[in-house]
Amino acid sequence: MKFPEARRTWLLVVVFAIGMAWVESASVYYLRVMFDRLDPYQANPMPLGGVMEQVELVREAATLLMLFTIGALAGRTWRTRLGYATIAFGVWDIFYYVFLYVICGWPKSLFDWDILFLIPLPWWGPVIAPVSIAVLMIVWGTLVTLDGVRDPVPAGTSIWWRVNALGTVLALYVFMADSFHAVSRGVTVPGTVLPTVFNWPLFALAVTLMAAPVAQLAWRLMLPPGRPTLTS
Repeated sequence: MKFPEARRTWLLVVVFAIGMAWVESASVYYLRVMFDRLDPYQANPMPLGGVMEQVELVREAATLLMLFTIGALAGRTWRTRLGYATIAFGVWDIFYYVFLYVICGWPKSLFDWDILFLIPLPWWGPVIAPVSIAVLMIVWGTLVTLDGVRDPVPAGTSIWWRVNALGTVLALYVFMADSFHAVSRGVTVPGTVLPTVFNWPLFALAVTLMAAPVAQLAWRLMLPPGRPTLTS
């Protein structure tokens, strides 16, 4: 795939993700109006239950399926497919909050708490936390697609992915820490627990570790072809 074609594909993926973000924001807005939860950080933040809860869980899984499907359609190798999928995910996540603000004036700030995800347990965090990861995903996905155009042969980056995996696990723990603790205390419905403290130091470490493949790819793209890269 040549650079002009890659740019066109990148733009189409971004446009798709923005359109999908509006659909997601509208759906969430309808739910929050229905249950009087425009601001999710309040007592009993997820009064779903029954069929509605199952529908919401499937909707979240379907959203992920759609994002990875657009990546699979846009890319030509497994790396570029994953790259376009992460671009779509990052753009979708950011514009989801942009459109929610346009629709109902929430979030009022990037530090408002939000329920980020429900699978396997409720994720909580200030809006700025998932947005920062979304930016990282867009940058990484863009670099991957550029790298795939310049040199389709991937560099050996296993060490960087191990570092990234550690950061991802830490970030997931930070988001679900309150739910984990609630379950350990015998709370059968962890979605009713409101977090009070976000572990910023651990989250900062997690994001730093997650950025390792981004730094490696940026270094690789700055070097002339044929020069040694950070691959060990």
